[in-house]
Amino acid sequence: MIWRCRNRSIELTRPVVMGILNVTPDSFSDGGRYAHGGAAIDRAAALIAEGASIIDVGGESTRPGASAVDAAVEMERVVPVIERIASRFDVAVSVDTSKPEVMAAAVAAGASIVNDVYALRAPGARSWAASAGVGVCLMHMQGEPRTMQEDPRYDDVVAAVAGFLDAERRLCLAAGIDERAIVLDPGIGFGKRLAHNLTLLRELPRLATLGSPLLVGVSRKNLIGRVLGRGVGDRLYGGLGLAALAVGFGAKIIRTHDAGPTRDAILMASAVMQGAEE
Repeated sequence: MIWRCRNRSIELTRPVVMGILNVTPDSFSDGGRYAHGGAAIDRAAALIAEGASIIDVGGESTRPGASAVDAAVEMERVVPVIERIASRFDVAVSVDTSKPEVMAAAVAAGASIVNDVYALRAPGARSWAASAGVGVCLMHMQGEPRTMQEDPRYDDVVAAVAGFLDAERRLCLAAGIDERAIVLDPGIGFGKRLAHNLTLLRELPRLATLGSPLLVGVSRKNLIGRVLGRGVGDRLYGGLGLAALAVGFGAKIIRTHDAGPTRDAILMASAVMQGAEE
């Protein structure tokens, strides 16, 4: 299984790590820590050394209650960082954005993947992605970041998420995006209560039948705190458990702040599920 991402092909026979690099002042876990260029590049280097196959650079927080950021500000944050990563390291770079103008600037700077919490629903996003040949991640979210956790409700969360992802995948295919360029993300923690999140994780095998690889992000999220009673900085072990479980249930890409421990956990889970050569 291959994820086609512009000038790169990412092998997904074994699960891979997407390392999170937030260059924002207000992200829920590491806001402000890597907002300056030198710290961001050092962090990218550390993620790569720990085994991240992809570095996901974000310039706008999507935590619950986050404020929107102007495209110009977002580009000022992400473009220099992407340029430096792409020029220094042999690694796939993803941009975490929903704005077509930021997508285009990031790809011109060296990114090959667009990770969009709005699933390319902005006007022109799908046609641009098709022409650029980028890899795309389509995520499900009920509502939008500022209000998504106020009162999320579903009759059947798995059916709702599966239906949305299938429909958006089909729209992307109709727009000319290569089938091999698409991965899907159920959006754990985005417009979902604890029970919704746990149900989605348990039912990942149903989502894995939609026809595209699954990306799952659970790193340091609130559901871990709710179950274990842990603060944001003390959720590593819970996240590793969920990452290994997600891979066992069919996920191919795990998005995380903690690349090294996550890589070990998911490769062990994969070895159990798929076997390993002697």
